[in-house]
Amino acid sequence: MRARLISRDRPDDLMVALRRLNLSVRSCQQLTRELGHAQVLVTGGRPSYEEELLPEYGTREREQFPTWVSGKASDRAGDALLSGSRKQFERLIALARRSPRTDALARALEAVLELQVTPVLELGGRRFEWGTRTYVMGVVNVTPDSFSDGGRFPDAASAVEHGVALAEAGADILDVGGESTRPGSLPVPAEEELARVLQVVEGLRARTSVPISVDTMKASVATEVLKAGAHLINDVTGFHFDPVLPGVVAAAGGACCLMHTQGMPRTMQQTPHYEDVVGEVMDYLEEGLLLAMVAGIPRERILLDPGIGFGKTLEHNLFLLRRLEELRGLGQPLLVGTSRKSFLGTLTGGRGPTERLAATLGSVAAMAVMGGADVVRVHDVTEARDALAVADAIRHARGGGDLYGA
Repeated sequence: MRARLISRDRPDDLMVALRRLNLSVRSCQQLTRELGHAQVLVTGGRPSYEEELLPEYGTREREQFPTWVSGKASDRAGDALLSGSRKQFERLIALARRSPRTDALARALEAVLELQVTPVLELGGRRFEWGTRTYVMGVVNVTPDSFSDGGRFPDAASAVEHGVALAEAGADILDVGGESTRPGSLPVPAEEELARVLQVVEGLRARTSVPISVDTMKASVATEVLKAGAHLINDVTGFHFDPVLPGVVAAAGGACCLMHTQGMPRTMQQTPHYEDVVGEVMDYLEEGLLLAMVAGIPRERILLDPGIGFGKTLEHNLFLLRRLEELRGLGQPLLVGTSRKSFLGTLTGGRGPTERLAATLGSVAAMAVMGGADVVRVHDVTEARDALAVADAIRHARGGGDLYGA
């Protein structure tokens, strides 16, 4: 069973309007609970939840609780859309807590309404304070066949120079990859992948203090790069490929990013299909999240990635970007990579990977303004930092004039 946040009045925006009325902070906080509305989709629950919770309440009494719209029982029993104020949801949660049969609904609603992403990640001596700004991960590909820059940095020395340049341009994390995961690509033996990335990690550690991520799905590769000083393992299979990998990351005290994919790179774009792309991505990421925590990785050291372009059509990609806030219901910071990807080329009339900078910046800025992505993975760090500086400033703008108290 899962509760998914479809939409809500942003508390910050509501607070701005209430401050314009010259109300006290305490009054603003109380009204935010009473006036703030949210629409929550409940999936996978029992069809009898409403009957179990509200059988004794008449029409007028039910107004104390969110409006409850049930789906067709013959289709997907238990699905429902709830709409109401924060106060109405709090009443429903308190009522659901009274019975073991409905406690799961209470916990699901409470989790999705709180949306408490772990506020800080310590990585390589740096603090990532989620919600303050959108962070930038710079791409350092050491592969001959990556879709956008394959072969540009064929040896460790050139890759290290590129990584240092990205760090100087303002990258917050450097992501080193030694195996292409473009659609249609074939797997690379662990020995070859390690030979590509190990010297790059060592070289970057010697020349920059920027935290280093390594893009790998193999425990044997992760073991060595973590020893060499990498801080984060970025697994495109979300811990679904190598069962040993979570334990390796945990033992090294590393962080991880778990990505969603439908299928492996060689075949993932042949026939992508979903009944509910958001729900299925959430299920997959939650499985990886549980594997990570069972292995001993602290929750605050886990990021999630919806996997744009990995087993998804153009429309799947766009829908996931539009609905990033639903994914935040998993309670983890989100890393999203759209840089130079093929769906941007399709939207811009067939532009090639190196001609997709403007489209990439449009996607990056949109994600930042909507507040969906905590980290964006990009090839062009300088330009992305500029776009994010504007987008984040707009999102956090509070200077409405004297009447707003700012």
